[in-house]
Order: sequence, then structure tokens, then C-alpha cells
Amino acid sequence: MRAWQVHELGEPAQAMRLARVPAPRPRMGELLVRVLGAAANFPDVLMCRGRYQVRPALPFTPGVEVCGEVVACGTEVPGLRAGDRVIGATVLPAGGFAEYALMDAATTVPAPPGLDDAEAAALHFGYQTGWFGLHRRARLLPGETLLVHAAAGGVGSAAVQLGRAAGARVIGVVGGPEKAAAARALGADLIIDRHTEDFVEAVREFTGGHGADVVYDPVGGAAYQRSTKCVAFEGRILVVGFAGGDIPSVPLNHALIKNYSIVGLHWGLYQRRDPAAVRQCHDELTKLAAAGLIRPLVGERLDFESVAAGLQRLADGRTIGRVVYVAP
Repeated sequence: MRAWQVHELGEPAQAMRLARVPAPRPRMGELLVRVLGAAANFPDVLMCRGRYQVRPALPFTPGVEVCGEVVACGTEVPGLRAGDRVIGATVLPAGGFAEYALMDAATTVPAPPGLDDAEAAALHFGYQTGWFGLHRRARLLPGETLLVHAAAGGVGSAAVQLGRAAGARVIGVVGGPEKAAAARALGADLIIDRHTEDFVEAVREFTGGHGADVVYDPVGGAAYQRSTKCVAFEGRILVVGFAGGDIPSVPLNHALIKNYSIVGLHWGLYQRRDPAAVRQCHDELTKLAAAGLIRPLVGERLDFESVAAGLQRLADGRTIGRVVYVAP
């Protein structure tokens, strides 16, 4: 089969090479799937660089999130059979940027029928993260104001849609007019271009001085630091990631005097600690997708030869929505 493999660590465009390798074989609790779509995620970038907490042995195939058609099942895989269309995480080193990949049956769920292969491939990580973050960790309520950083990105665009579905007023912070247009199309009530506007002042004005009840921050750095200046009394800043590359130092005295909460989210832990909640969340997301309330924003659909270049654009911050390889 054809696969993109990383033989030496570095930037995706240099580290990834096209190769022909044997198809992987599923072991106990695993599925072999024909890849229908594979969504690019920032962990794929970090693994190429050797800077992620998971460090597969070289060579490996990146691509941690897929939509696939079940081809074969290993032992102890109840409830799934050949031909099922599924989504979920891959089992490295046999990732999704290949014609076939391995998946962990325990964390694999049915692909929502209303989404095409690219959209289904992009649903699992981003929308599960958004749902757990907004509902389980931040306890977002109808009528509250939600501030989403990187609102036109893969994680942020999911949070915008989920916030709207929850009945919140959504403010999206983006970088540039193209991303502003994308966030507007997602239904954000206010769009702030950080290149030309001060989002702190814009949030204060939009909320009449109240501030944002929930801040959804996958960026870190200055985005986090500035958010502390416009979070509401008893607001919640949800720390989702550090795509900006800077992990901020938190002055806890500021949280004390303003009465706001700093809430962390590592969604992957729920897959191990509370898999029933993950499946319940998937059922809820499937209903929202069927009702037309959520639909992954797929900014680029890649052919196989373009995978490394597409992942590099994600690494460079030059993408809108999700970048997804789609099988022919």
C-alpha cells in the first residue's frame, strides 16, 4: 500500500516521504480500515517534529484521526464488522495518511450518516473537545457570552458551532479577512480581527462591560493573557491548547481578585477514564449533525500526493477550518 512516512524528524514537508509498505495487520482489539478520509491535526505536526508527548518509533505514518471502512477485525472486537463506516483515532505507527490504517476498536464509533467522508473524519477530535470543554468543564449556559480564539481554525470553528447550538452569544477572534468571513459563516455573533482590532475592548463594548462568561482558548500566549482582562466576574477561561507556541505563566492573584476560574481540558483522558461519556457525547454530536446544527468546516480536501504540503500549511498557520485527505 502507499503511505506517507516520517523517517527523520523535522517540518512535515521535509520529514514526510511517500513509500510503499505492507498493509498493517490488526491485533487484539484493533481494526484494519480502508482510509476514506484523514484529518490533519496539530499533534501530527508535533510528532513530525518530535515534540509531542507521544513519540512513535521511526519510521511511522502520521494521521491520528480518520474516517474509514472496516476491512478486518482483530480478536475481541465485538459489534463491528467488515463494511462498517467508522471514525476515531488511529493506532500508531499505522496512522491515517495511508491507504490502510489501524484503529482502536474501544474508541471507534459509527460515522454520522449525514456527513461526507471528509466531514466525518474531522468530527471526532475537534467536536468532542469542544463539547467536553464547553459543557462538562466550563458549564456554558444559554444566554452566556462565549469568546472563541482562532475561531476559523479546526478546534475553534467547532467551538463556535457548539456554542451557538447551546444558545450562547459567540464572539470569534480571527486573524485576517478570509478567516473573518469563515467565522461569520459559522454563525458567530461578533467577529474580531486581531490584526486590526483590540479584542479586549471589543468584548467589553459588545457585552456592555460584563465581559465573556467563557473563554475558549486553544492558542495560549498573548491570547490567554489578554483574555484575563475581558473575562466576566465568575467567568471561566478554558485552556484547550497552545497552538501559538507559548505556554503562559499564570498570575493566580489576578484570578483571585477578579473571581474567575482557569479550567483545563485534556480530552484524551476521558477516552481512558470515562469511555461511556465519550460515547454519549458522540451520540449527542450525531444528533446535532443530523439537525444541521454542526458541520465540520473543511477548508481543504487533499489528494494523496498533497498530504505533506497540506500538513505543512497547518503547521505554518495558513489554513482555514480543517485540512483533510480524502481517498479517491
